[in-house]
Amino acid sequence: MAKKTIRDIDVQGKRCLVRVDFNVPLEEEGGAMVVTDDTRINGALPTIQYLLDHGAKVILCSHLGRPKGKRDPKQSLRPAAERLEKLLKRPVLFIEECVGAEAEKKAHALKEGEVLVLENLRFHAEEEKNDAGFAKSLAALGEVYINDAFGSAHRAHASTEAIAHILPDAVSGLLMEKELKFLVEELRAPKRPFIVILGGAKVSDKIQVIDTLLDKADTILIGGAMAYTFALAQGKKIGNSLSEPNHVDTALKALEKAKAKGVAFLLPVDNAIAEKIDFGGRKVSPLKIIKSEDGIPKGWEGVDIGPETVKIYSKEIAAASTILWNGPMGIFEIADCAKGTFAIAEAVANNSASTSIIGGGDSVKAVKKAGYGEKVTFISTGGGASLELLEGKTLPGVAVLQDKK
Repeated sequence: MAKKTIRDIDVQGKRCLVRVDFNVPLEEEGGAMVVTDDTRINGALPTIQYLLDHGAKVILCSHLGRPKGKRDPKQSLRPAAERLEKLLKRPVLFIEECVGAEAEKKAHALKEGEVLVLENLRFHAEEEKNDAGFAKSLAALGEVYINDAFGSAHRAHASTEAIAHILPDAVSGLLMEKELKFLVEELRAPKRPFIVILGGAKVSDKIQVIDTLLDKADTILIGGAMAYTFALAQGKKIGNSLSEPNHVDTALKALEKAKAKGVAFLLPVDNAIAEKIDFGGRKVSPLKIIKSEDGIPKGWEGVDIGPETVKIYSKEIAAASTILWNGPMGIFEIADCAKGTFAIAEAVANNSASTSIIGGGDSVKAVKKAGYGEKVTFISTGGGASLELLEGKTLPGVAVLQDKK
């Protein structure tokens, strides 16, 4: 069922406790930690601005990193609060606690239109344990609970699950609403042709997604290291390419299901291969293109899809009405191995008539690095959460929110 959102409740004058995803990358500069990518903070702005425009008192909570229940100054949310202040162009308060008497005092003293950011939830081990007592202490700060942290919705933690049972209103923010719109509603009955592009390292990470999407897709395009497990399943030589020999049967079952369902399941017809990969220096040597049917020689490793595969895949993408992409086509972090991924990003961006959905994780980094972030319909903020939703799983942080009648 559709979930209630902030538009369905009265927030005027109320302390709104918002679970956001401010798990942003930090780096030390001049002795201070600074945010190096504010994408996730920007993602929360529509919800925060809506609440401010409607006279709410805004309290933001999030985790950052993996401090394992201990206070770590290098994983403090203060830099995120400082970046939010610049983005909102208004003062943002910060407190070095997220529960307790001081946090309650600060939260209860908020005036309408003020914003308070709490310290890292994971400085308390109880957060990841979904501890009811910790959730109760957190709930004491607010009157309304709003979950806008889609990237954490697949985890049943105190700030995403337990707390929603305590406060009288538990609704989604605007980012959460958008994620569910594209990853659930748009894909429930997608406009056809529906093309799915899947890449990344492991078949085992995506097998449930493949199985679920074989019931919906018209065409599935495979790239990345997972393609070599499929090649292995077909009896091809893959050299030293990353693969999962113990998942050959899984790959064969996917190919059989695709055939039975009449789904076009396309694998690379050529590959870029390298003898040596230097991740530190971000280079490979030497690099050459081979036909997939010829097999990859021993001592060589597949690092990207080849130009003929790009042509075939791009033609399929150009004809699509709905596109879902999860996972890069190669080691896109290295320039010589990024051509396939960037070409696919260009093909997706060029099909402006389609609904194009980038399903979180490395695909998002790849699309943005290729320069096409603004030319796709929707970019998900969730990695693991996106995958679990695409698998058809119920996310605890979503299930617990109130349904619309």
